[in-house]
Order: sequence, then structure tokens, then C-alpha cells
Amino acid sequence: MSEELDTPIHLSLDVKGLNCPLPILKTKKALQEIMIGQVLEVFTTDPGSVPDFHAFCRQTGHDLLKSTEVNASYRFLIRKSK
Repeated sequence: MSEELDTPIHLSLDVKGLNCPLPILKTKKALQEIMIGQVLEVFTTDPGSVPDFHAFCRQTGHDLLKSTEVNASYRFLIRKSK
């Protein structure tokens, strides 16, 4: 069974059509709405969001569980760690 099927999504955020830095800023705000250990799902269309989300998670200590691209849309699964 894939990790994705085992990972419940606690909050989903659609920031398609927004460009840097808005997806990261809205993600930061959304992470404040969930508890430690819960997972935030984020959808974007900005290609720059891929390196941005990797850097954001590395700098903040949150776990980037998955990063996928489908039809010029990007999906990130982030587990809140603190």
C-alpha cells in the first residue's frame, strides 16, 4: 500500500494561479490551523513553487512527504512538525 493512501489529509489548500511568494505565505498560514503531525495538501500552478516548497520545508522543519506534478499543476503533502 502506498504511503499516500496511509496518510490522511487534514487540510487542503488550493493556491492555483498565485505566484511567489503567495503560495508559501498562504501555506504558512494554513499550517497554523492544523496540529503537529497532521498533513496539509497544497495545490499550485507556479513552477517556482517546487524549489520554494522544498526550501520552505527545509528551513521550517516541516516534512515534505510528497511533491508531484500533474498537467502543469503541482501537489505537495506537508506534515506539520512544530
